[in-house]
Amino acid sequence: MSEFEQSAVFTPFTLPSGLTLKNRVVKAAMEENLAEADLTPSQVLKNVYNEWAKGGCGLIITGNVMVDHLAMTGPGGLALEQQTDITPFAELARLGQQNDCKIVMQINHPGRQVFKKMGGKAISASDIALNMGKHSHLFAQPTAMDKSEISDVIARFTHTAQQAEKAGFNGVQIHAAHGYLLAQFLSPLTNKRDDEWGGSLENRARLLLEITRSIKAQCSAGFSVSVKLNSADFQRGGFEPHDAQAVVNMLSALKLDFVELSGGSYEAPAMQGQTGDERTLAREAYFLEFAKAISEQSNIPIMTTGGISRLDVANTVISSGVALAGMATALAYQPNLVNAWQSNSVQPLLMPRVAFKDKTLAGLATMALVKRQIRRVGQGKRVKANASAIFTLISDQMRAAKLTKRYRKRFAKELN
Repeated sequence: MSEFEQSAVFTPFTLPSGLTLKNRVVKAAMEENLAEADLTPSQVLKNVYNEWAKGGCGLIITGNVMVDHLAMTGPGGLALEQQTDITPFAELARLGQQNDCKIVMQINHPGRQVFKKMGGKAISASDIALNMGKHSHLFAQPTAMDKSEISDVIARFTHTAQQAEKAGFNGVQIHAAHGYLLAQFLSPLTNKRDDEWGGSLENRARLLLEITRSIKAQCSAGFSVSVKLNSADFQRGGFEPHDAQAVVNMLSALKLDFVELSGGSYEAPAMQGQTGDERTLAREAYFLEFAKAISEQSNIPIMTTGGISRLDVANTVISSGVALAGMATALAYQPNLVNAWQSNSVQPLLMPRVAFKDKTLAGLATMALVKRQIRRVGQGKRVKANASAIFTLISDQMRAAKLTKRYRKRFAKELN
């Protein structure tokens, strides 16, 4: 029996909604920045999803899709709102369902993690700005949300989920990790409120729970709903693993399909292997220790992402009791990696390694390298081996400037 045939990774898995995945490998979300000017999927982006679906994964989770076109993580991102034409999204869904693959849309609001030059809304649980050291000036100063803004965000997440279902996606994943808006409400570092949306963990989790309930109520029973959650903020005084366990317990009554555990934020990019405290992450499968502990106490299937690129590591994840193994960067560099595992034809992966002393620049350069490879996949080009981190970062910043100019021009009347 081959390694593939006895691999735990390649057993089918049926989610609580009834959605069956052909295997346990998930293409996790990555920032792509490949939208058209109207914030809908471009042909290059559709080409990328075509390759990922054919590449062998059981499930694809899209990159960030924003619920508000005036609150974007960056230029070139997607937004899906109540009035958006779903035609390009429907094509993306169709392509992502080839080869018996399933596709879930990750939906998100950046909150305070908005670049100042983008304009638009910078809102958060409280008016606490990002602390990025000498790079802090790049981000907007957020304002604390009032109750009408909180109601608006709940409605926007719900409308985006409804639109995703109409477009043919198999489900949505609510992004409550990586320091974005819902994580800002969850973390005591960014939520200093003294009303029903702050204080206790139950209050800080209220927005995530209300959004989840609303989506579950407005979408069909067979529509997959999942949550991406930090296992920890990896910052002193932040959201901790015991908080993550408690939130998963709160979510259990809502009959989610799965919870994906990751970690970190812009301030402490643990999802890239870097922490803002003394904790050391594993060399591979960064968050497996946390995911395994939570899966043992949870009736919701658990997925973990971060640092997985080899079959034996993915098998270790599944064998530990975690239901799904998510991969991101590895599939940007080798979209057909899962098929390659099956045929025993794996080539050495050329994963990005950036050793800048400045952690912020290192994080930006790593993301730039990954996005560059994603674009090359969409353009039908091969992976560029040993790409220069410095050149790629500079060219990515130049590209971002052009996309920012395009965005500000299109939405000039609405932006601040």
